[in-house]
Amino acid sequence: MHDGSDHYQGTAMEKAEELIRELADLRRRVMRTEGVLAVQDLKARYAELVDQRFSKGRIVDADTLAVVSDRAAALFTTDGVWDGGPALGRTVGREAIAARLREPTVAYARHFFLNPRIVVDDETATARWEVLSPCRMPDGTSYWMTGYEDDEYVHDGETWLHRSMKLTTVFMAPVQAGWTEASVFR
Repeated sequence: MHDGSDHYQGTAMEKAEELIRELADLRRRVMRTEGVLAVQDLKARYAELVDQRFSKGRIVDADTLAVVSDRAAALFTTDGVWDGGPALGRTVGREAIAARLREPTVAYARHFFLNPRIVVDDETATARWEVLSPCRMPDGTSYWMTGYEDDEYVHDGETWLHRSMKLTTVFMAPVQAGWTEASVFR
C-alpha cells in the first residue's frame, strides 16, 4: 500500500527549490537597489565636494581647495576619467582629476544632479544625470548652465566609485541681474 509520502517529498523538494530561486532573485534585487542608492549617494558627495570649492561667492583658499579637490578625486577609480566636454577638458587618473579641480574655471557654482537614470549590473553601473548649475564667471557674469552627465561606475569590493564622468552642456544662458557679491552666498 502506498501512503503518498513520495508525492509529499517531491512537492516539498519542488517548494524548496522554488524558495531558493525566489531568495536568489530577492538577493539580486536588493543588491541592485542598494547599488542604485549607493550611486545616488556617491553623486551627492561629488556635488557637495566640488561645491565646497566656493564659499560666499568666491573660490576658497588654496589649502581648502586642495583638500576638497583631493576628496572629490578620491571618488574616482585610480584610472578614472573626468570629461567636462570641449569647454572644460578631459583628464584621466585621480591625481590629474584633483589637479584639474584645483583650477576652477568659474568664480562660483552649485551643482544640481537631477532625474537620475541608474542601471546597476552586479559590480558595474551606468547613469545619466540632468545637470543644472548656477555659476558666475571670473568677470562677474552669471549664467545658468544645463546639460547632462553620462557616468560609469564600478564597485571595488568596498565602495562604488566613478569610472568615468562625461558632461555634455546643452546651454549656458546669461542671467541679467546675476549673482553678485551682494547676493546671499553661504
